Amino acid sequence: MGTALLGRRARLRWVHLILGGALLMPYWLLGTLVVSPFVDGAGMFSASPVVQFGAYGVALPLAAVTALFPLARPMSVAAARTLCGVPAERFADGPARSRAARARTAGWFTLHVGMGGLVSGASLALPPFAVTLMVVPFSATLRESAVAEFWSLDQRWLVYGGVPAGLAMLVALAAAAAGAGALLARQAPLLLGPTPADRLAAAERRAAELAVRNRLARELHDSVGHALSAVTLQAGAARKVLDSDPGFVREALAGIEETTRRTVGELDAVLGLLRQGEDDGELPGRPGLEALDALLAATGRHVSLTVEGGGVAGVPEPVSREAYRIVQEGLTNAARHAAGEPVSVTVVRYEDELEITMENPLPARPPVARPGGGLGLRGVGERARLLGGTAGARPVDGVWRLTARLPLGEAAR
Repeated sequence: MGTALLGRRARLRWVHLILGGALLMPYWLLGTLVVSPFVDGAGMFSASPVVQFGAYGVALPLAAVTALFPLARPMSVAAARTLCGVPAERFADGPARSRAARARTAGWFTLHVGMGGLVSGASLALPPFAVTLMVVPFSATLRESAVAEFWSLDQRWLVYGGVPAGLAMLVALAAAAAGAGALLARQAPLLLGPTPADRLAAAERRAAELAVRNRLARELHDSVGHALSAVTLQAGAARKVLDSDPGFVREALAGIEETTRRTVGELDAVLGLLRQGEDDGELPGRPGLEALDALLAATGRHVSLTVEGGGVAGVPEPVSREAYRIVQEGLTNAARHAAGEPVSVTVVRYEDELEITMENPLPARPPVARPGGGLGLRGVGERARLLGGTAGARPVDGVWRLTARLPLGEAAR
């Protein structure tokens, strides 16, 4: 019983109600200006119950109107999260944008300041009166004073009943405050919780975050996966000819060094974006078609490149970056499933699209499926579709052919 009335949760809710009373004061003062001219002889600070409760009645609609502004909800939510004892996840985040959300916020604010005003007034007036009641039996001077006469405390029964009556008043005040606080806590999730529009917006944010994470995962897969495959192949080839072809070993080591240096730079860029927790629409530091020569050189001697149709200069940056990744993924796929076989890369620039064709001989034995594999070619298709293009890979006449067509028009820009 004592915890329910005076425990930490009850005290915090009492503070929340007092805050509501403080928020009501400007509206109440304005209400007294409206009501007092209609009460004969009553001024702005009149003790007349008509003025007091009339101003209260005028203040509540005024409070409701001001709570229709979008920023009223974040302020109400901040106070309720801290003081009402309601789990934080049951509240909505951000300003109230929809009409329904603003109406619910106005209802909450009106309830908060309305109950807070009553509890605050009682908290200011009742304790002094209750303490005086409890002191009356022990002070004849107080019983004969003007204060006792004003409050009608000169009654004989108060000599015996003043202490119980005062205690009862204090307990009643604590019970009323606890009950009002519990009512506000029950209504808070209903009035300050997310509306269907808020839930839809939250779902869209989660979907956008997942899309960003998937894009970053694809970047890491393409960049790091290709680098590891290339380094593994170069190291293996160098080990086989370590004694017979030192020149090739030096070239392989230089390729390994260049591949790892470039990949570390790309990895730093992607991880930096993850640390920032935001997506600015482009990943910094991403290479494009201008870096194809370095990519192919780092891969090995068995890759040939043919560029037709005027070269890659001037290709829109989004197309250039995605084309680079498509070639990178095709090389990684060839290295995994047809190691040592020659790979030909042909880039043809037409007037309205860029065509990429990659071919390598089919392996003598089907590749062994690897746990977690199979994402590379799917990523190639996703990259092409994001630009409005197409991509596909299939065996043709004894070779594995990957083809991608990326539009160069405004949609790609």
